[in-house]
Amino acid sequence: MEYILNSNQLREYAPKLKAGDRVVLSGRVFTSRDAAHKRIVSAIENGEALPYELKDASIYYAGPTPAPQGLAVGACGPTTSSRMDVFAPLLLDKGVVCMIGKGERNEQVCEAIRRNKAVYLCAIGGAGALASKCIKSCKVIAYDDLGCESVKELEFESFPLTVAIDCSGGNIFER
Repeated sequence: MEYILNSNQLREYAPKLKAGDRVVLSGRVFTSRDAAHKRIVSAIENGEALPYELKDASIYYAGPTPAPQGLAVGACGPTTSSRMDVFAPLLLDKGVVCMIGKGERNEQVCEAIRRNKAVYLCAIGGAGALASKCIKSCKVIAYDDLGCESVKELEFESFPLTVAIDCSGGNIFER
């Protein structure tokens, strides 16, 4: 099945999405990788302000490179998601609805996806230059000192993704 969705529809649609479905996603998505996740979790634990509202947020595990002339970002392919597995269950419990990356997730993340009726989407690895053409804006919103790994707010336009892990327990990596 193919769905054409805006990121603000993911909470509503997550229960309908099944592993293997295709999602063409538009809307607001935040980037975070290892170092940013560590700081976000620390902020949660210390009751500090977060860089963005976690409720219904979509996180893209990516670190966009600087933008060439005429584009919002340079290469912007997915990072290996398992590097964020230690942080993902807490963020899902705090309201994150969607994670975007590449590769398998551990059982704790899969359980948190099910528990929170969330979804894990995979982007095509190795196609960062192509992915950048589906990103219409990019703004650094936190942790500027992390360079390409700073937290950014992206605007996706027709970004092609595959449902890898759904909230019913479907998992393309277990087929």
